[in-house]
Amino acid sequence: MELLQLKYFQTVAKLEHITKAAEELQIAQPSLSKTITRLENDLGVPLFDRQRRQIKLNNFGKAFLSRVDNALMELEEGRRELEDLASLKKGSITLASSISKILPDLMSAFLSEYPDVHFRQVIKPISTMKKQLDDGEIDLCISSIPFEDPDIEWTPLITEDIYLIVPSGHYLAGKESIHLSELKHETFISLNAGYGFRELTDKFCLDVGFVPNISFEVDEPFAIVRLVNQGLGVAFMPALDWNRVSDELQERIRIIEPTCQLTIGLAWSKSRYLSLAAQNFQKFVVDYFKKISSGLDDN
Repeated sequence: MELLQLKYFQTVAKLEHITKAAEELQIAQPSLSKTITRLENDLGVPLFDRQRRQIKLNNFGKAFLSRVDNALMELEEGRRELEDLASLKKGSITLASSISKILPDLMSAFLSEYPDVHFRQVIKPISTMKKQLDDGEIDLCISSIPFEDPDIEWTPLITEDIYLIVPSGHYLAGKESIHLSELKHETFISLNAGYGFRELTDKFCLDVGFVPNISFEVDEPFAIVRLVNQGLGVAFMPALDWNRVSDELQERIRIIEPTCQLTIGLAWSKSRYLSLAAQNFQKFVVDYFKKISSGLDDN
């Protein structure tokens, strides 16, 4: 049994299509078919059910794929660790986040100290990031909702108040505080479903007895500011965001009942190897948020 056979089998098993697998692997289809047949002969059992030109992973194949996935994952983790130890290349980090607001300043501060580190950054909903952590597709994740998974570590970084923002001239403008239940008839502008902040604010509303009437859903948090300024609705906004847009938006109201707060945390898989670069970034992020916590405007 050869490593190349296992990699080819993994691709064919996931696609269940020889032609597509051959294209992805960039090899000739007959060569791929022969490799799979040779692997089955080595194992003594068929791994696929074949009907005309279609193939489907059978029970033998499903059991074997689980083991192959684990074996290849361990080999990849080992390769990354050795590259780290031997310093064969510059450090690289794959970072996912459901919170875009904090990334520019955070990344700039880190790269000023570690200029040779390469980042691949993705903005994803919570459910997608959890799967990517489990699959080893990302190293670290910054999110506003803890991950309930024994294999994922989530450490809180900062807790900030959530405010209501309203357009100038709105009947609530000028108020210092409000009870959340008073907003049940308001029209809201919000992030799309699936983002941690949206899930959190929806839950706050449900807890006081109403489902928010959302007229606009967007992917970019700061697009909310423009829509509120146009008088198209009200919106929830965390304190860190407010500090960045207070020049563009003049009206914010503290929510005093219930206490509405957002906790941002850092997550990583306990079963995956973290490169030296990722470990440095992990420590840097914790220290970075300790410094900015005291700078939040609580007025």
